[in-house]
Amino acid sequence: MKNVMRLLLIAAVTLNAFAQNSSKSLLTIANEEVRVEEFLSVYNKNRQIGDALDPKTIDEYLDLFVNFKLKVKEAESLRMDQESAFINELAGYRKQLAKPYLVDTEIGERLIEEAYLRLQTEVRASHILISLPENASPEDTLKAYLKIQKLRSEINAGADFSSYASTYSQDPSAKANGGDLGYFSALYMVYPFENAAFTTTKGGVSKIIRTRFGYHILKVTDTRSSRGEVKVAHIMVKKDKNSDGESASETSLAKNKIEAIYKKLVEENANFEEMAKQYSDDKKSASNGGELPWFGSNKMVESFENTAFGLSQKNALSKPVQSPYGWHIIKLIDRKGLGSFEEEKLALKIRVEKDSRSQLKRSSLVNQLKEEYDYQENELALAALYSHLQLEPLSGRIILKRPLKSSSMVLFTLAEKTYKLSDFVDYLLASERTATKVNDVQFVVNDAYSKWSEEQIIIYENANLERKYDDFRLLMKEYRDGILLYELTDERVWSKAIKDTTGLKTYFQSNKHNYMWPPRVKAKVINCLNDKVAKKVAKQLKKKVVNFEELQAKINKRSSLNMVVEDGLYAKGDDDFVDQVAWVQGLSKPIKDNQNVKLVYVEDLLPKQAKLLNDVRGLVISDFQESLQNQWVDELRSKYTVVVNAKVLGLLKDNRLHELEDSVEAQEIPKYTGSFGVAFRSAINDLGSSKSIMFQWNNKNYTTELK
Repeated sequence: MKNVMRLLLIAAVTLNAFAQNSSKSLLTIANEEVRVEEFLSVYNKNRQIGDALDPKTIDEYLDLFVNFKLKVKEAESLRMDQESAFINELAGYRKQLAKPYLVDTEIGERLIEEAYLRLQTEVRASHILISLPENASPEDTLKAYLKIQKLRSEINAGADFSSYASTYSQDPSAKANGGDLGYFSALYMVYPFENAAFTTTKGGVSKIIRTRFGYHILKVTDTRSSRGEVKVAHIMVKKDKNSDGESASETSLAKNKIEAIYKKLVEENANFEEMAKQYSDDKKSASNGGELPWFGSNKMVESFENTAFGLSQKNALSKPVQSPYGWHIIKLIDRKGLGSFEEEKLALKIRVEKDSRSQLKRSSLVNQLKEEYDYQENELALAALYSHLQLEPLSGRIILKRPLKSSSMVLFTLAEKTYKLSDFVDYLLASERTATKVNDVQFVVNDAYSKWSEEQIIIYENANLERKYDDFRLLMKEYRDGILLYELTDERVWSKAIKDTTGLKTYFQSNKHNYMWPPRVKAKVINCLNDKVAKKVAKQLKKKVVNFEELQAKINKRSSLNMVVEDGLYAKGDDDFVDQVAWVQGLSKPIKDNQNVKLVYVEDLLPKQAKLLNDVRGLVISDFQESLQNQWVDELRSKYTVVVNAKVLGLLKDNRLHELEDSVEAQEIPKYTGSFGVAFRSAINDLGSSKSIMFQWNNKNYTTELK
């Protein structure tokens, strides 16, 4: 996202350097400068990247942009930006917009690519699990680790993996399957387990793996190309669940029934969907003709899955196949393999976000930020804390057993900011915990500190996004101004036009000439079934007094289609047949309409006349809103002085902003070295503190603004 946002700020020249090194503004509104890159960030979003700058559209957008900024200026003068509702709404948007900046997006892209590559392969593995809670004590952790380590050593020395899994694994299924997990691909197992499966050679035993379930070792028994996914329908005859064990007679009954169904399908060409509805014991799928959702490897029992993937032609039927649930006949509906990376990328991104591996993006960023902001930890301060704390047995919460005299000690520093021991203690004491077997205060405190310090680093980075990333700053300004604009425009224009009924009526009366009915006729368009019917109707309509209802009832005695009448008020263009006749009172000549015949009976001529407000309320409201908008803009342009920098605008239109850059005295952004904190303090001392003053550290530009 960062790269996309930066592209939106690029015209045909490099604007980032201009934005950072030049104080020239495109315009001022009430003496407040508006920089050219802010205008370009809006302008570029309304044109295709790579298109040349168009002087004509620049003028058009500049006019709209000035109106936009005037309204924002007015909202600020009314202090709408200080209202709690606005602050909360903007904070909600910022939280969403900041998310891509608070993770390592490069790691995220690599994880998506890795998942795609792995999805092309399926691994079959067996495992041994020694269960261990995530928050286990150091003693229990060591005990579990030594146990799995001993098993691994003995297996590497020649012990049978399957037998050891059946005997020692704490996965409940291991006793029956020897630890065999079947075939699986990426995004099926927790990430550390998946990593071990895809990095261990076929026939090899993995290193010891720690997951949230405990410690594992796994053995890769096979690999194969991914089979993709299939969509099938099935008819199932289930075994008798009431018996303790399935007898031979019960097996025979279920088998005989499924074979009878299969015979009917094959020899009599019976409809599969109807047979599923009638005979399948899987009632959930039976109602849908036996159809099941798409599935891939390791989603169904092995016998069912292998049979389904063994069908090669659409609509092919399997012979009856047995599973732990009964007997099945499977019909292949469709199959699909893995699409191209571009086709799969969006879906993979969503899956990766939900997967445990997504935590790596945050952890990677934290490590980068520690280096960037010169993270320094005072281990002595943390060590001094252990003896002052204890765990409450019932609640598991941490409590102070005696006052902490060293609470002002610095626990760690991040750039120019210090974090004291008291900050962490407050967090510890406020944290909710559930009672566990862990009674090691040091372990609990270290675990909490790891989470808290990481959180503080992310909070620090979050607070500095506008200062660090120009694209984010511009985006936030755009959202901020947009919310203010919406609220004030709704108040001054949109809602006002709807609620101000008196103003609406006054506007309508003053502009009635814009809402006129054109000349119209009141007429009846008569559709006659044929020439014979048309002649009968015409004969009757030539009489001086005609009752249309009686005439229609008489003509339609044998068929209601003989005479069909539509009447209304018609202007030119409203009806093809009314347009074809002379607009004079009376009956028109017949008009052929394929087999039918049309007659037009003109009853009255209506001159051009004003419409009623209710006839055009929606249009009048829209026009009233536009009128209010224009009046408001005129007021704002009179209230606030707008000055456009003609030189900057001209260079922008000609795509020559670099000349403006050349005309400014070459003043490089001062560079500072050392830790970020040292660099930041030195820059403030040398240059002063302001959001417009820049300094460079580690090849990146920052402002000296204190927040």
